[in-house]
Amino acid sequence: MEKIWLKEYDEGVPHTIDIPDVTVDHFLVNAAQRFPNNTALIFFNKKITFAELNEMVNRFAAALQVSGFKKGDRIALYLPNCPQYTIAYYGALRAGGIVVPSNPLYVPRELEHQIKDSGATYIVSLSLLYGRLRKVRKNLNLKQVIVTNIKEFFPPITKLLFTLFRENKPDMNGERHSLTITDEPEGTMWFRDFLRLGTKGPAPVEVSSEDTAVLMYTGGTTGVPKGAQLTHHNLVANAMQVAAWIPDMKDGEGVMMTALPLTHSYSMTVCQNHSIYRGFAQVLIPNARDLTDVLKNLEKHRVTLFPGVPTLYTAINNHPDVKAGKYDLSSIEACISGASGLPQEVQKEFMNITGGKLIEGYGLSEASPVCTTNPLGSMGKIGTIGVPMPNTDVKIVDTETGQKVLPIGEIGELCVNGPQVMKGYWNMPTETANVLRTDEEGRVWLHTGDIAAMDEDGYITIKDRKKDMIIAGGYNIYPNEVEDVLYSHPAILEAAVVGVPHETRGEVVKAFVVLKEGESLTEEELRQWCKKEMRAYMVPKYVEFRDELPKTMVGKILRRQLLEEEMKKQGK
Repeated sequence: MEKIWLKEYDEGVPHTIDIPDVTVDHFLVNAAQRFPNNTALIFFNKKITFAELNEMVNRFAAALQVSGFKKGDRIALYLPNCPQYTIAYYGALRAGGIVVPSNPLYVPRELEHQIKDSGATYIVSLSLLYGRLRKVRKNLNLKQVIVTNIKEFFPPITKLLFTLFRENKPDMNGERHSLTITDEPEGTMWFRDFLRLGTKGPAPVEVSSEDTAVLMYTGGTTGVPKGAQLTHHNLVANAMQVAAWIPDMKDGEGVMMTALPLTHSYSMTVCQNHSIYRGFAQVLIPNARDLTDVLKNLEKHRVTLFPGVPTLYTAINNHPDVKAGKYDLSSIEACISGASGLPQEVQKEFMNITGGKLIEGYGLSEASPVCTTNPLGSMGKIGTIGVPMPNTDVKIVDTETGQKVLPIGEIGELCVNGPQVMKGYWNMPTETANVLRTDEEGRVWLHTGDIAAMDEDGYITIKDRKKDMIIAGGYNIYPNEVEDVLYSHPAILEAAVVGVPHETRGEVVKAFVVLKEGESLTEEELRQWCKKEMRAYMVPKYVEFRDELPKTMVGKILRRQLLEEEMKKQGK
């Protein structure tokens, strides 16, 4: 297919970019040379320069080598956003290792599965999370456990106050920040002591750009989590593609809000790797659910780039102090929303509040993750996921065979080809073959499982995931379409839609709704309103009001969990 979308690119955005044959940690080496005294990381107002960060990364890499870490060894990072994460991430890559990001919300069973599946023999764990690791450690082949306290990089006063008033208080799960590791098994060290092993600097390691850099496990929202093998070339390419999309922002001058968890591919690439490539400062937020902390940091550090997810922007729009005008968010220039569909009402309100531009993009872990996004200059087309990034090709194919390329406007499965597409799933050849398919020209296409359509200008609209589509009385209903309408209701804060079994129609729509504070709405009132706003067969048959909806750590609403809960109620 002709790349009809290229004409939609903003001025200054190249159609293709040259991707150097380098490893990801080259970004940091280069930034430390270009901007040694610029701020790289900001954490609880503590600032770390690029030169300081590069030195600590060297020490961590050297310490790994001293402890027996070899090229290709896997290291799990069981951490929230903090300097220790970035140090360990880049240090492991510099030592030739493979990083395994581990979601801090993982319970012991999930953590055990991931470590066993990846074959990780090293792990860096937050002390607050170590209790979960301890429960399964005897079942794992871990050679080295490195434990770190969240306060290690706090400024002195903040560290003292934390020690006095918070460290010994249990969190909501009964876990404590304080920890004594003297009684732990051999091979357990504090992060600060581990760094002291790396005094001589790391020995050079021959690493190819085609070597795996990260095993990024998919969230498990569509089945058993799988480790996407992302190579150095994948990650370098995607960070540079994102940078090319924002040509007006000068290297060394941007300030990035890194509130999304770095264990997620979106934050890893768009926030961390992209920032280090361009010499931007990153404001690290360990808990994005603490909206007051997010807002204070946005204002104090004059953040210019704020990648997020719809639920985060929705929460900010509805924060009482934001509504009262107590925060100056005018420094925000650009925001890219990902992970799930961005409701138009949320987009418009956020831009009205901040004056910045909020556009929707699309990606998935198997593509490092960014594939498409709307142009920042023209804003593209609201309600779409934009157009393919530089060096990226897409096609829409039929859902039955996955082979027939569909014409403009027809709905089918979205497929992606580009340098950001993964090598394959870790130790899962059958699953890999299902999603990575080679065409007659020898090009490898990632079959995303997402249902989409492309318009005459190359803009793509996601209808839904193939597995989420609702078939009611022969009609195909895409949950996103219903949810977009629900979000436009002035009383609704959040909404999610699933298909539930029905005797005569096969499936019908059920909506789960969270109301804005102080608002009231009945099921019948909402249904009558929906009848005026959508086709009759799309109107929710059932409505359930809730105080909150289940979400991933990134903030993506878990439809599958809602459906599972519904099936249990019905005894199915």
